[in-house]
Amino acid sequence: MLKISDFSKLSHLTIKALRFYEKEGLLKPASVDEWNHYRFYETSQLETAARIKSYRQLGLSVEEIKAVFAGMDVKEILQERIISLTKEKHLIESRLSIIYSILEDKEMKYQVTEKLIPEKIVYTAETVLKAYSDMLEWIPSVGQACLKLNPGMKCSEPSYEFCEYPDGEYKESDIRIRHSEAVTAFGQGNDMISFRTLPQARVLSIYHKGSYANIGEAYAFLMKYAEQNGFAAAGLARECYIDGIWNKDSEDEWLTEIQLPIE
Repeated sequence: MLKISDFSKLSHLTIKALRFYEKEGLLKPASVDEWNHYRFYETSQLETAARIKSYRQLGLSVEEIKAVFAGMDVKEILQERIISLTKEKHLIESRLSIIYSILEDKEMKYQVTEKLIPEKIVYTAETVLKAYSDMLEWIPSVGQACLKLNPGMKCSEPSYEFCEYPDGEYKESDIRIRHSEAVTAFGQGNDMISFRTLPQARVLSIYHKGSYANIGEAYAFLMKYAEQNGFAAAGLARECYIDGIWNKDSEDEWLTEIQLPIE
C-alpha cells in the first residue's frame, strides 16, 4: 500500500489532483484510515492514474473520462476531440495569418478581422444609379419612403446598414445597387421596398478611411487576404458607411467598413 504522497510521486499527479479525482469518483483510495483519515493506494491503481493523466493531456473533460470508465467507447469521444482540435487549429492558423499579414504590411494601412454578424430583420431596396455619388441622395430617400409606409418604425441598435453591388464588378455608370438597413420588426413594403430576414453571417472585415475614389485598394487587399488564407466568399461584399459627407467636413475623415461574408 502506498501513502498518498508516495502515490503522487509515482503517478506524477499532485495531491490536489488526486483529491479532486477522488471527489469525482474517478480514482478513489483503496482504503482510508478511519482514525487519521490517511489515504492509501494500491500499486495496481497507477495504471488507472496513468489513463486519467493521458486522457486529460488529450483534452478530455472529467465527464468524458467518467463516460469512458463507465463503458463508453473511447474512440467515439476521441473522434469528437479530433473535430474540436481541428477547429482550434484553423482558428490558430487564421490568427497567425493575420499576424503575418500585419507584419508584412509595412504601413499597416489595412487590417482584417473576423466578425459574426447576428441574424437581423432588414428593409431592402434596389435600383440602378447613373453615378456612385447619386447614392448620397437615393439612400436617404429610401429611408424616408420606408418611414412613411411604417410610421414609428425603429432601426436596430446598434445600427447596421450596408450597400451591395449585385453586378459584382466596378462600373462607371448604370450601377446596380442594393441598400439594406436593420430594423426592429417587419413592416409594410411596396414595389421598391421589401423586408427580409438577414441570416447570421461570418464575415471578414476591413476599414477604409478616406475618399470612395480609393476604396478599390481596400477591396483588393481584402480579396487577396481571403484567397491567401483559404476563405471562400459566401455572398456579396457589404459596404457599411460609418462616417461620410453627412457628418464629416473632409473626405479624409470618411470611414467605410467592407464586410465579406465567408463560409
